[in-house]
Amino acid sequence: MPTEILMPALSPTMEEGTLAKWLVKEGDTVSSGDLLAEIETDKATMEFEAVDEGVVGKILVPEGTEGVKVNTPIAVLLEEGESADDIAAAPTKAPEAAPAADAGNEAAAPAASEAPAPAPAPAAPVKADGGRIFASPLARRIAAQKGLDLAQIKGSGPHGRIVKADVEGATAPTAAPAASASAAPAPAAAPAGPSADMVARIYEGREYEEVKLDGMRKTIAARLAEAKQTIPHFYLRRDIKLDALLKFRSQLNKQLEARGVKLSVNDFIIKAVANALQQVPECNAVWAGDRVLQLKPSDVAVAVAIEGGLFTPVLQDADTKSLSALSTEMKDLAARARERKLAPHEYQGGTFAVSNLGMYGIENFDAIVNPPHAGILAVGTGAKKPVVGEDGELTVATVMSVTMSVDHRVIDGALGAQLLQAIVDNLENPMVMLA
Repeated sequence: MPTEILMPALSPTMEEGTLAKWLVKEGDTVSSGDLLAEIETDKATMEFEAVDEGVVGKILVPEGTEGVKVNTPIAVLLEEGESADDIAAAPTKAPEAAPAADAGNEAAAPAASEAPAPAPAPAAPVKADGGRIFASPLARRIAAQKGLDLAQIKGSGPHGRIVKADVEGATAPTAAPAASASAAPAPAAAPAGPSADMVARIYEGREYEEVKLDGMRKTIAARLAEAKQTIPHFYLRRDIKLDALLKFRSQLNKQLEARGVKLSVNDFIIKAVANALQQVPECNAVWAGDRVLQLKPSDVAVAVAIEGGLFTPVLQDADTKSLSALSTEMKDLAARARERKLAPHEYQGGTFAVSNLGMYGIENFDAIVNPPHAGILAVGTGAKKPVVGEDGELTVATVMSVTMSVDHRVIDGALGAQLLQAIVDNLENPMVMLA
């Protein structure tokens, strides 16, 4: 039977993508591991590999198509002995009408007295909690024939996808009682706001231009709305005197000039945060639903503005790297972020983030925690301000305002204050960071 090739989930946050380019054509023979297409996710363009082997019988989604939902058929693969005539005879899954498309409404099944409809090709399975299980169409058919529960099978394919080899040797468990059909359906999600039509009616008669949302902007909107609604934020603010750091930075840059390295204030901030997470290790943690994961290394994410959105590339093991190494790595990550050429492992992870708007003249602001991080440091510009010295005299100093947004589920107030104090101490005594 022909096998459907489905739109893959190439990152944990991907819900839809753009089929940028086909690397095969109809009639080509492919094996597991061969490149099939280039897929644009919300963050980057990635290559998609074949999981099964066969002949490309039909391409269902032409290249350049945007908004292709994950798990939507994009092509049909023919097995040995099959031809294009078998495609028309085979049942085709319609993603829009698949019974499992809305896992929250599984309880609303047809009454038992109704005649059952003809069985369609196996639809994409879902976990008990509504999460999608990724499996190749061939693996799903074998599992259905053998009575296997795909939720109990560990996938060995890309991103944990279940493939043919995973189900061939598996055996069906003893039948368990069917779940009660009377279970109450999940409550409907609260409305996210007025619909597009409602908003358009408000501005009817006014001149405007509609700007289409790309995948990145949709993801940013969804994740930040979720973060603000679900993370109990609190905020800690401090002023940091930068004169010692600026003097030290100038000295280092003169010595590093021959190597082509120029340290920025942001490099020192990243290093200060990384060291502070080691000094207050309880804060080097992330929220994991029903537990907290406390990390050993300091992996610091840094917000990078790009056209139409932002990336947060992660500097791993930032506490163990020199300032020059951090500076070089950050410049490379930022450059590739602006070209949307970062791999998922380069912008996922980390426990804490830095967002610096000082170069735009912003004195202070409150940033939104990016889950699952425990916090984010919002950095403003350094400006000359009058300050009271240690002996009570009035002097002028370069002062930078920072605000630390914290997830209260992970870090309590006093612990957050300790972390911010460590960051301040590191920046006001920069030579200590090199010890």
